[in-house]
Amino acid sequence: MQANFSALTPDCVLNALESIGLRSDGRMLALNSYENRVYQIGMEEGLPLVAKFYRPLRWTDDAILEEHAFVHELVEREIPVVPALVLNGKSLHDFDGFRFAVFTRQGGRAPELENRDTLEWMGRFLGRIHAVGALQPYQRRPTLSISSFGEEPYVYLLAHKFIPADLDVAYRSVVEQALIEVRHCFERAGRVNALRLHGDCHAGNVLWTDDGPHFVDFDDSRMGPAVQDLWMLLSGERADMVRQLGDVLAGYEDFHDFDARELHLIEALRTLRLIHYSAWLAQRWDDPAFKQAFPWFNTQRYWQDRILELREQIALMQEPPLWQS
Repeated sequence: MQANFSALTPDCVLNALESIGLRSDGRMLALNSYENRVYQIGMEEGLPLVAKFYRPLRWTDDAILEEHAFVHELVEREIPVVPALVLNGKSLHDFDGFRFAVFTRQGGRAPELENRDTLEWMGRFLGRIHAVGALQPYQRRPTLSISSFGEEPYVYLLAHKFIPADLDVAYRSVVEQALIEVRHCFERAGRVNALRLHGDCHAGNVLWTDDGPHFVDFDDSRMGPAVQDLWMLLSGERADMVRQLGDVLAGYEDFHDFDARELHLIEALRTLRLIHYSAWLAQRWDDPAFKQAFPWFNTQRYWQDRILELREQIALMQEPPLWQS
């Protein structure tokens, strides 16, 4: 997915903010974001703000506004998230062909996920987010599915010939077998409810303060099973993940019921994320920022590692779900 951010110069960024009445003092710091372009901007009056310039063509205006509305629902219920500011009656703005939103700056540190109290605290807030997410569905945003996160990314990689010729047969074989196992996991889970998710709930999207977690960056928010927002908090050996899951659910179920059938989906969702991630990099490979940030992508070693990784996932998907330990 090509996007020309070359015209997004520092002057363009500052002029965009001025167009909605925000006067900068000229200080600007690029923050760690590749999908969009995100900057901390010093203000002539008040604290610095954060401006997010959206990747062209990725989301429609309605899809972005639907995400903004969900985050504002969470704010209304005093859930610690960082919403897009409503300025001049709007949360989404346009300037010189770029769409952007402005946020307050939220400080914090990475959560200590090895701490059991931290995991339970995270679970409580995710339970609160999901309780709101279950109230109504998204209309403009997609649903996480085997097709959108597995089959379509796989087809893209093959069609655009990213796989080295000498690894093509091995990669095709392992992805096709992995997708078979993913389907089996979904079949074992049966029909599970989809709700509005954070969608990318890893530690990098949580800022921890003395008051607890603040969830940021709902850019990947979509419909999907609740466990999608839980499994990325788990790591280590199976016994470690069982303990971590118990800690998360101890807090989560104070606010929202968890359907244990979704435990069949954990390794399937991890597998889909791995396939989707490779295609995400491939689709943006014409963006110079990606070549600079991910120089290891599309090397022989990269694809060899992905083949081994997916073979491991095939074995993990054949094991009983965590809660049965």
